[in-house]
Amino acid sequence: MGLQNTDRQSLVFLILFSFLSLLSFSGSVDAYKNYTVGDSLGWYDNIEKPNVDYQKWASTKNFSLGDFLIFNTDNNHSVIQTYNFTTYELCDYEDALDNDTVQWSSDDPSSTTPHPVSVAVPLVKVGMTYFFSSDYDGWQCQKGQHFKINVTYGQGLPPSLKTSSDNSPAPISPENGDDESAPETLVPSNFDNPKDTSDDTVEPSQSVPLFAFSRVFGVQLSVILLLLGPLCIY
Repeated sequence: MGLQNTDRQSLVFLILFSFLSLLSFSGSVDAYKNYTVGDSLGWYDNIEKPNVDYQKWASTKNFSLGDFLIFNTDNNHSVIQTYNFTTYELCDYEDALDNDTVQWSSDDPSSTTPHPVSVAVPLVKVGMTYFFSSDYDGWQCQKGQHFKINVTYGQGLPPSLKTSSDNSPAPISPENGDDESAPETLVPSNFDNPKDTSDDTVEPSQSVPLFAFSRVFGVQLSVILLLLGPLCIY
């Protein structure tokens, strides 16, 4: 006993609806994200901002290659990134190697009036990464201005970060006494991650492309069409 025409149409519609719903699901392929360190508190020691707890902040995040950390601070605080745990533990980068530690922003002791600074740091290496402020002989680091994260592979680096060393993001080290050497915004030239993927905004649903869906589930579109074909004929 064959299916009635109405039943066949309902079954075809149900299969198509389920298939399209799966195509639009979110989460299997995550977008690159911009994380604002400390959220609204910014990047400061706990003397200036008693409520900061950067390790607690980091523990709620999942960091992957291609993500950016945005440090909102001022020119009295620095941003040091290192892959060396000893450097991190000592809160001192003076003896660190160039290939494992980067000074993205330094303080300006000659400045009598602190001004805002925003620093964008890309995550370009899998594994443990450490951040701290080394100013005042590590005093700010010892007063809570530090945290560590584990960076996973995720989607891998985006094309904009797969550049040669000549074009890769460079650390910012303003010279002391130069009022124009510490710009208000320090952003790498290839910083082009979309703003709407920031962790402090509501993220739009990221639809998975058809080819990605097929690869994830091991299903080719032709198989779906073959399944639907007989139903449409009968």
